[in-house]
Amino acid sequence: MELNVSDEVIVIGMVAIAAFLLMQSFLVPAFGENRQARKRLKKRLRSMQGDQRPGQISLVRRKYLRDLSPLERALEALPGMEHIERLVEQAGKETPAYRIVLFSVCLGGMVGVAGAYLLPIPAMGVLIGLLVASIPFLRLRLARARRLAKFEEQLPDALVIMARALRAGHPFSDAMHLVAEEMAQPLAGEFRTTFMEINYGGEVRTAMQGLLERVESVTVMVFVTSVLIQKETGGNLAELLDGLAKVIRERFRFHRNVRTLSAQGRMAAWILSLLPFGLAGVLSITSPDFISMLTENTTGRQLVLIAFVLIVIGILWMRKVVRIDV
Repeated sequence: MELNVSDEVIVIGMVAIAAFLLMQSFLVPAFGENRQARKRLKKRLRSMQGDQRPGQISLVRRKYLRDLSPLERALEALPGMEHIERLVEQAGKETPAYRIVLFSVCLGGMVGVAGAYLLPIPAMGVLIGLLVASIPFLRLRLARARRLAKFEEQLPDALVIMARALRAGHPFSDAMHLVAEEMAQPLAGEFRTTFMEINYGGEVRTAMQGLLERVESVTVMVFVTSVLIQKETGGNLAELLDGLAKVIRERFRFHRNVRTLSAQGRMAAWILSLLPFGLAGVLSITSPDFISMLTENTTGRQLVLIAFVLIVIGILWMRKVVRIDV
């Protein structure tokens, strides 16, 4: 006997929840930041914005708004667009945020409506439409993670170049310009933007804060904080940058080792978490009467629910074991 519609919807929901938890827990960038690190970054950004003048806007933001039509500016002013715009900027893209949202809504809506009419279970079509609608944002997050990993990999070399330029007598802004000319993307573009904001009369604090907003990273936060403290209190910035470059290289190497050693645990989490669903799918095809013993019995449904709760607990527990704060 086959599962009824409500049972299939419940199973699809369980698989979706398990897959979402697995992706959020174990699909992390090679050199990304965890949730606690992002909280520290946001707290640091808020503290840096404490004495910022109201209405002050970055050079990148001014250029972005200047290139938009009045209608596009109105769409960009909608709630939530600023967060998407920052995600697009951090991913290194130039597509306006409202176009990402419109494309996501249209794509997810068309797939959802088609799935609701063509599939035997309308709820499955709606779920597929929601998953498809999230693809543009998932691609942006993946592009941001890759760009951040590339930036942090280039940062130690950039700091060494800046330290040598400072020892040669160049000012701080010229040292950043030298890095922008010598290094490759994405670091060259971010340092060039920061140099232009300083060179066009902006404050160093505002320009460095803009760099940290575009590149949300603990190492960039340390770099920005070091520069701002040196500007206020003085000191040997070249020596400070050399030491920071060594620390970043060691942190990068240690993080890679952690990723390698935890690869087995992440793979085991995927297999152990999805194995019950895969086995249930095979049994529903080969022996439908065997699965119906669970779905048609009250005690069997309770056991399925308990098993699902244990799977979720197992995913969260394996995440705690595998993920190490570096």
